[in-house]
Parts: sequence; C-alpha cells; structure tokens
Amino acid sequence: MYSTQELLTIALLYFTSFFTLINPLGSMPVFLTMTAKLSKSERTKTALKAVLTAFITLMIFAFGGQMLFEFFGISVNSFRIVGGIIFFMMGYDMLNARLSSFKSIPQESVKEYVDDISVTPLGIPMIAGPGAITNSIVLMEDSSDLVLKTILIGTIVFTMLLTILIYLGGSRITKFLGETGNKIMLKLMGLIVMVIAVEFFFAGLGPILQGIFPA
Repeated sequence: MYSTQELLTIALLYFTSFFTLINPLGSMPVFLTMTAKLSKSERTKTALKAVLTAFITLMIFAFGGQMLFEFFGISVNSFRIVGGIIFFMMGYDMLNARLSSFKSIPQESVKEYVDDISVTPLGIPMIAGPGAITNSIVLMEDSSDLVLKTILIGTIVFTMLLTILIYLGGSRITKFLGETGNKIMLKLMGLIVMVIAVEFFFAGLGPILQGIFPA
C-alpha cells in the first residue's frame, strides 16, 4: 500500500511532466491566432475538440503505444519529424497571414475549418505531441498497479482541463489586441512556430541518421 504522501508525490511528478511537455501556456498564443476570427462559441468548440482529440490520442498510446509502435515499425523520432513538417507548414501560413482572409469564408467553411485545426495541428501534435505521447507510454509501463494507472489517467484528465481553461481564458487577449494586433501576433507566432518545427524535425532526424550512419 502507498502512503498519502507517496501518492501525492507520484501525482505531482506525473502532472509536472505532462504539463511541461504539453505546455498550454506556450501554445496558447498559437491557439489564439488561429481562432482570432472565430466567434466565442466556435473558439470554445475548437478548444474542446482539440483537447478531446489529444486526450484520446494519449489514452490510445498509453494503453497500446508500444504495441502500435512495434506493429507498424515506427518510432517516436518519426513522430517528431512529421510534427516538425506540420508545424513548419502551419507557421509559414501564419507568417504570410494567410489566416487573415478567414473572415470572408462562408459559414460552411468555418465549421470545416474548426474541425480541421482542432484535430491537426492543435490536437496533434501541439497538445499531444511526441513528448507527451512518449511520456504516456513510459509512465503507463512504469505504473505497476491499478492505483498508479488511475493516478496517471486522472493526471492526464486534469492537465487537459487546465489546457481548456488556459486556451479559453486567453481569448480576452485577442479582444484586447484588436484586428491589427492579432495580425502582428499571427506573424510573430508564425515565426516562432517555424522555429519550433525546425527543432522538432532535427530532434527526430538526428537519432535516425545516427542509427543509419553510426559514428
């Protein structure tokens, strides 16, 4: 049996690792710029879908990640490379302010846009990125009994709830900045996302090249 202090320590460790890897505070500006032209209800819907997508993804990999990796013969480094490519394309569009013409899109396309960005890139790989996926696999394997597995799932749920609150709370920033401020923020975050994409890409490419060409 675990003592209360041991359970709290484990829960804090799980939460810290997931919150740091998911980093909702860091990804909030990207969420805000991509949903700047949406109504409040549409922004809420986007946040909920993105977080739900991320949660389902983390659960799938937590319970069957190792088996999926072995079955398809893929690695976390491959996820990093694909995530880097997705991020780079998204950042390039943001840098060129291509999302600024969003207001003129019909309502039917608005729904399609929400469905699209809530899955990729917001849900995957922004929230459920390679780091968070790997963390869920490793921690689930380390959780030797039902108590620890329950704490792990509860920690992921709590982190997802915090992510929603942070994303939706940041909408006040969008209102404060106005249209011009949002365009500037869009370009700035596009540049930052492209830098993150390069880091993702080479973090995955390095180990793969080392495996192909051992020193």
